[in-house]
Amino acid sequence: MSGMGQLRDDEALMRRALDEAQRALDHNDVPIGALVVDETGAVVATAHNERERAGDPTAHAEILALRKAAEACETWRLDGLTVVATVEPCPMCAGALVNARVKRLVFGAFDSKAGACGSLYNLCSDPRLNHEVAVTSSVLAPECAAMLERFFAERR
Repeated sequence: MSGMGQLRDDEALMRRALDEAQRALDHNDVPIGALVVDETGAVVATAHNERERAGDPTAHAEILALRKAAEACETWRLDGLTVVATVEPCPMCAGALVNARVKRLVFGAFDSKAGACGSLYNLCSDPRLNHEVAVTSSVLAPECAAMLERFFAERR
């Protein structure tokens, strides 16, 4: 699907990712959510940041969602799947998307301090790597950015 139909689908999935991000607030984590969906749009896995709760620096929403998807699919090769994340993935998460052979990434807000899918780096589109991930950015970006801005404003 392309055009307006794809945009509507991406927006609907991003709203689900925003709902997932909200769950991170229950344990004082940065509200970032991620989904993994198959080619039909069915959700394979969901996750939100759990670094504070788990005491694990790798417990980013995207990493946790990829782990759950690999378990559900019974393979680490997640080709054909799309990851929807409320914020542009960092280098660790972008590297995991490439290594998992994810087909597509959809994200909301750009991250000018740590983004690796268009802001600081472009790991998903680097032809020197063994796989490239198609990237759609800025889906519901104002809503995604506002959630983060509220979180950090309350902690200042």
